[in-house]
Amino acid sequence: MNWQELLLQIQQGDTKSLARAISLVENEYEGYETILQLLPASATKIIGITGPPGAGKSTLVDSLIGFLTEAGKKVAVLCVDPSSPFNLGAVLGDRIRMSDWYTHPQVFIRSLATRGSMGGLHPKIIEITDLLKAAHFDHIIVETVGVGQSEIEIAGLADVTVVVVVPEAGDEVQTMKAGLMEIADVFVVNKSDRPDADVFVKNLRQMLAPAFSKHYHEVPVVKTVASQKEGITELATIIQRLLQKAHINDRTFWLLAEKAFYLIEQKRMKDIDKSNLKKEIEAAYQRGNFNLYQFISTKI
Repeated sequence: MNWQELLLQIQQGDTKSLARAISLVENEYEGYETILQLLPASATKIIGITGPPGAGKSTLVDSLIGFLTEAGKKVAVLCVDPSSPFNLGAVLGDRIRMSDWYTHPQVFIRSLATRGSMGGLHPKIIEITDLLKAAHFDHIIVETVGVGQSEIEIAGLADVTVVVVVPEAGDEVQTMKAGLMEIADVFVVNKSDRPDADVFVKNLRQMLAPAFSKHYHEVPVVKTVASQKEGITELATIIQRLLQKAHINDRTFWLLAEKAFYLIEQKRMKDIDKSNLKKEIEAAYQRGNFNLYQFISTKI
């Protein structure tokens, strides 16, 4: 495998080479780390889109792609789908709502399964976004499944994090409040043509008020009806403004330290295979008096 040549093809905008490289990294093809070590530094920013299931994240991303491509921008989108714990394949597969963009010359879309990743993101998400940066996209959008810890994980990956909710999500937002307040750069209230949307927006702004002192800026709340493209221009304008403000600070180095920690952890866990673990546990269980902690002690 000539990794240098593959990287050159990616930098020249060859989407087939990019797709191939992602697959090689995703499946840990022998020597895949070579291309990662060849990657040049990049200033391309990442937009993270997260929030509860059913909030309309895919429709919102679809509308954002339309806005950005009309402005002449080149856009890459990673859709992180939930995966089956049994076969680790994506449950949702390719996003039907974005099907119009799959052949667009300015758009690259890739669906990734979480592959059992505890946090909700793909275990190779850092490496894949870095590959995309090498392809000279103007924007990289990462849409998460919005389950559990993935909201927090996306904040560590993205330069701007957009949290999408719907008017009926009052109790849900209250429950997730602590984590969401910390990571949201923008709140989007989607499907805001529904009843009580204005009341929900008002309540959300009141909930955000105590968090203002912890932020360098007031967290904007944008009303959208993504299916009708309403509010998308305002949202895109706010995202662009925040991306321009994004600069290197102490938080940047903490996030890089988190990424380094994660990658080192993955490397050290490389020899542990879940399928083999399952077989060994099954065999030990059948021998009787199975103790998980004794089993683990033999692996450390």
